[in-house]
Amino acid sequence: QVHLVESGGGLVQAGGSLRLSCAASGIIVSMNTMEWYRQAPGKQRELVARITVSGITTYVDSVKGRFTIARDNTKNTVYLQMNSLKPEDTGVYYCKRWGYSDSWGQGAQVTVSS
Repeated sequence: QVHLVESGGGLVQAGGSLRLSCAASGIIVSMNTMEWYRQAPGKQRELVARITVSGITTYVDSVKGRFTIARDNTKNTVYLQMNSLKPEDTGVYYCKRWGYSDSWGQGAQVTVSS
């Protein structure tokens, strides 16, 4: 029922930018607190960004000032704009709605080279 499809990943040089997209179906993005997680190789999955239904955003310290979470309600899509990328940002990025145990999608691979 709930389907979240991540896209926009790729390989980028350090200092570059990527924009990830999370296309949602089965939920209304504007009525949910939405989150981005990432999982680096050999590490646990980590919450990196959150946007509430009222538009309040929060970020893990390591990405503050570099990443921006946003949504386009007309497209029912959540975005993660990633600027000034660092090699330590490398990992698989996942979209999720807060407060539910939905299955994880395939994620978007982000690789940042030095």
